Amino acid sequence: MSTLEITTANFQGEVVESDVPVLVDFWAEWCGPCRQVGPIVDEISRDYEGRIKVAKLDVDAEPGIAGRFGVLSIPTIVLFKDGEVVEQSVGAKPKDRLVRELNLEAHAVA
Repeated sequence: MSTLEITTANFQGEVVESDVPVLVDFWAEWCGPCRQVGPIVDEISRDYEGRIKVAKLDVDAEPGIAGRFGVLSIPTIVLFKDGEVVEQSVGAKPKDRLVRELNLEAHAVA
């Protein structure tokens, strides 16, 4: 499963109305730490396939959504459940720490 690109056009349907939790990686092409986290987010997508939807949102292309959720620093990884923010992590971190901070095991659909 590949990560989904989130835009204003699909945010409501893919994130807010999703029947599974959605992990959204707020990133930008020019951001070095974002490039470090990208492969980790892809690994999480594979590890949690079918239990969590994983998506990326380019803050330069979609500043309105980033602003709506108070994303001031990137990378910011946000976990949405039932359309609400339930967990958030800011900065580049190793995979095990990111999984723990976002409490993915507890939120993943069984």
